[in-house]
Amino acid sequence: MQADGDWIEIAKGVIRSDAEAVLGALDGVDQSFVTVARLLAGCTGKVLVTGSGTSGTVASRAAHLLSVGGTPAFYLSPADGLHGGLGVLQPQDIVLALSKGGSSAEMNDFCARAKTLCGVLIAITASPESDLGRSADHVIRLTLPQGSDLGAVVATGSSLAAAAVTDALVEVCRVARGYGWDKLLFTHPAGAVGRDADESLKRLQLNEG
Repeated sequence: MQADGDWIEIAKGVIRSDAEAVLGALDGVDQSFVTVARLLAGCTGKVLVTGSGTSGTVASRAAHLLSVGGTPAFYLSPADGLHGGLGVLQPQDIVLALSKGGSSAEMNDFCARAKTLCGVLIAITASPESDLGRSADHVIRLTLPQGSDLGAVVATGSSLAAAAVTDALVEVCRVARGYGWDKLLFTHPAGAVGRDADESLKRLQLNEG
C-alpha cells in the first residue's frame, strides 16, 4: 500500500500534465485557426463534429457548445456515419474531425467519404502528417508536451487540449456571428442558467459595456 503522500504526488503530476497540455494548445491559435474560425462562422449549413473514443466524447461536447453559441452543429460518430448516417451531409455543411493521431481506419474512411459530400473537411490533430491531416482541407495542430497523456496511451491531456481549442472556436464564432448573450440565454431557459438568466444578462452587458 502506497503512502498518502505518494498518491498526492501522483495526482498532482497528472494535473500538471493536463495543465501543460492545455497551455500547449495556445500554439495552435495561429492563422490556420483564424481560417477555420472564419469557415465555421460563415457556414450556412451545419457543422458535423466527429471523433472516435475519447475524441468522440470531446467532439460531442464541442457540437453541443457550438450550437449553444449560435453555430448550428451536431455530433455523429464515424461508426454511425458508416452505417448510413453520412446521408445527412449536404454541400453547405462542414465536417470537423477530432483525432490525436489521425490514424483510425474507421475515422479516415468516414472522413474520406464525408469530404465528397460536404463543403469542407477540418481536422484538429496532433499529427498533421497523418492520413487524416493530409486529407483535410484545413488543420489545427495540437502541440502536446511529452507526457501529456497517461502512459502515452490514455487520452487525458490531449483530450483536454482539443476541448480547449474547440472552446476557443465556440466563442470566436459566437462573436463573429453576432450571437449575443440575450439570444444564448433565450435558447437556454432550463436549469440554473435559465433560472439566473436575467441577472446573468445584466452582468454580461455591464461587463461588455
